[in-house]
Amino acid sequence: MIALVAFRLAAYVRSHRVYQALLLALALLAILYGSRAPKGEETSVLTDGAVLIVPVLAWAARSLLDTEPDRQREMSAIQAGSRGKEVAAGLVAAFATCAGLAAIALGWALLLGVSATPPPGVLVAVIALHALAALAGTALGALTSRAIMRSPAVSITALLLGFLATLLLSTSPLYWLTVPLIPWMRAANAGDLLGRFPELAALSLVWCLIGLAGYVWRRLRTS
Repeated sequence: MIALVAFRLAAYVRSHRVYQALLLALALLAILYGSRAPKGEETSVLTDGAVLIVPVLAWAARSLLDTEPDRQREMSAIQAGSRGKEVAAGLVAAFATCAGLAAIALGWALLLGVSATPPPGVLVAVIALHALAALAGTALGALTSRAIMRSPAVSITALLLGFLATLLLSTSPLYWLTVPLIPWMRAANAGDLLGRFPELAALSLVWCLIGLAGYVWRRLRTS
């Protein structure tokens, strides 16, 4: 399966689709961190960046999963020995791409976006939030990929509306019904990120895994 993951990543790079997501991410980061945040606001600024990069990561995951033609995907499943391994390889490659972009976003934020490095505990929480952002982007991108939604127009619309719906729902008392992106930001702005981190991280992880499980179920069911 490792070879198939490497193949998917190499195909994504060779197709030049990777530059679409990379340039979009760099443009977003240039806007977000056009000037350094004042000292004391590191937590909120870094958390906001983790939230706002999610749709870009979803775009990257969707693009990677759509790079391989349908016939090639069928051949990959045969070579891997099962449909499950082919699906897993695609998700691992998508997450690796999202994690790389999230790492670039976090590195940019720490170097150019804040005036001081946050305390170690906060830094660990922020790193974890960027990892969860990569997982959320992978799930959203997978659920709107061509294997699930055949129409590109419907796929792109669903990706954008899915992210907006997540934001809207997470502003309500029912935030626990989705990845709680807005509560991430509220907790950071209130200085309570570490206190609420276990709850918010657990909710985020659960909903990301549910989304990925839905993608896997759909792919295996239609194979």
